[in-house]
Amino acid sequence: MSTIANNIAKVAARIREAAQAVGRNPDEVHLLAVSKTQSAEAIRQAHAAGLRDFGENYVQEALEKQTALADLPLAWHFIGPIQSNKTKSIAEHFDWVHSVDRLKIAQRLSDQRPVDKPPLDICLQVNVSGEASKSGCEPHEVAELARRIAELPRLRLRGLMTIPAPTDDLAEQHAAFARLRQLQADLALNLDTLSMGMSQDLEAAIAEGATWVRIGTALFGARDYGTPSA
Repeated sequence: MSTIANNIAKVAARIREAAQAVGRNPDEVHLLAVSKTQSAEAIRQAHAAGLRDFGENYVQEALEKQTALADLPLAWHFIGPIQSNKTKSIAEHFDWVHSVDRLKIAQRLSDQRPVDKPPLDICLQVNVSGEASKSGCEPHEVAELARRIAELPRLRLRGLMTIPAPTDDLAEQHAAFARLRQLQADLALNLDTLSMGMSQDLEAAIAEGATWVRIGTALFGARDYGTPSA
């Protein structure tokens, strides 16, 4: 078994155990492989080990991988900060976007989504920890922004996403994820997705209702960031 395949098996076991520990069906929790800075060959190995969904932060890098892997039935998720001049490429080449945090970007994605593709699945990113360096709308902005995004014709608002401040304190991990869950519960919308939890805190995220966990390091090892393309 390759290292990537072995790592995938270990993460799948963590997801299964975390879900069962809180009485959830493990099938409700989906693994999004964060493949930014990883090679097309690494993604090919991960697909061979059973993964289909891959998350990218840099548009040009992702488009190059999509071309190299066009023979595989992959689903591509954009998970990084979104620049206005990149929305057309994202709207045309991705299946999901987890990192929408303002109406202008959502409107551009809707306007630029090709009519021959299904509506683009969207998560609204929320800055639950209040970090100045993090993307995401403020919690008090969620209700109005979600309502406006849900009205856009070429988008399908699925739920909320967050990247809380990193901490080893389990209580703090749970509190951040619980806040996102409550924000979603307070919305008068039929949403089914909570994108939260990474390699170091997926157990807390699953306990608080995560439906997507975004895992990179635990699957592929430490990243070599180099100088990625925007």
